Amino acid sequence: MRVVVVGATGNVGTAVLRRLAEARLTRSTADDTRLEVIGVARRLPDARVAPYDVALWHAVDVGGPDAVAELAAVFQGADAVVHLAWALQPTHDIPAQHRTNVTGTANVLDAVARAGVPQVVVASSVGAYRGVDVDGKRTPVDEFWPATGIDTATYSIHKAANEAAMDAFETAHPSIVVTRLRPALIFQRGAAAEIRGLFLGHLVPMRAVRWIRWAVLPLPYPFVFQAVHADDVADAYWRAVDRRAPGAFNIAGSPVLTPPRIARVLGMRGAFRVPLGLVRGLVTLTWRLHLQPTDAGWVDIAAQVPVMRTDRARSVLGWEARHSSEDALRALVGGFADRANVAASAPLRG
Repeated sequence: MRVVVVGATGNVGTAVLRRLAEARLTRSTADDTRLEVIGVARRLPDARVAPYDVALWHAVDVGGPDAVAELAAVFQGADAVVHLAWALQPTHDIPAQHRTNVTGTANVLDAVARAGVPQVVVASSVGAYRGVDVDGKRTPVDEFWPATGIDTATYSIHKAANEAAMDAFETAHPSIVVTRLRPALIFQRGAAAEIRGLFLGHLVPMRAVRWIRWAVLPLPYPFVFQAVHADDVADAYWRAVDRRAPGAFNIAGSPVLTPPRIARVLGMRGAFRVPLGLVRGLVTLTWRLHLQPTDAGWVDIAAQVPVMRTDRARSVLGWEARHSSEDALRALVGGFADRANVAASAPLRG
């Protein structure tokens, strides 16, 4: 089996390579089940270091003008392509994000069709779902909840555009298995430096989490969301490939993270309610002043994403989260405190 991982050096890609390395060990006893891994990234990692040493590497910019031809050449003979490449920044340059996120995904799908790959697995997100009323009850939703996005968040708009592109691709190429995973927020210790840079900026020291433990966490109470450990997401990707499972899968750990639970994981004294509009306004002001890189769309995502049911992943993939959502967040917070990073990966270096 040959599996190509596009965007194989980031938070999820690194975890997927770890899972594929584990799977390759279990398959190495028989030549006909040997697992070959191909990694694709814009900036290549140090392939001498695990888990990047599990793959053969190709440098391709998925949003580039020659991307379809370059990717199709890499995809030749593949049994599955796992597409993870994504740009969360720069939020001040939406066309640059669109180039990687939407054009890049279209290029990957075109290359899959051109190379005749029998399965493509695409990273979608809980952020692809239509938002819920922030004052309403968060009834858990399944994969039939509309994946039309939250129209004030660029990340959500791009994920919804890709969902529509996958719908069209399925219709045009019925012989290709299209799988989409919609995970919750994905955390692991090694992603601390990357996540800090993407969402907090370099003005906020990573060790700030050590200084806030005496404080009370101010958050809007509509901030109710799920999280999952990167290793659990990676296991879901491998199961989807190994079983050639079609369709959409919600992937999330439990319990649902509420402001009081988040405060406990941070070691803080508790949480208190602040107006959602106030938080949105402060985020917008500091973003426009370039004091931090997160725009207000992420506030809307945190306040509006639905809570997902994961029944289909359990029944079809046999998937279960081995880490709780609190443990996933705790691993990231510990990474902040220790200034954790992965030197062999350009994204995870931070």
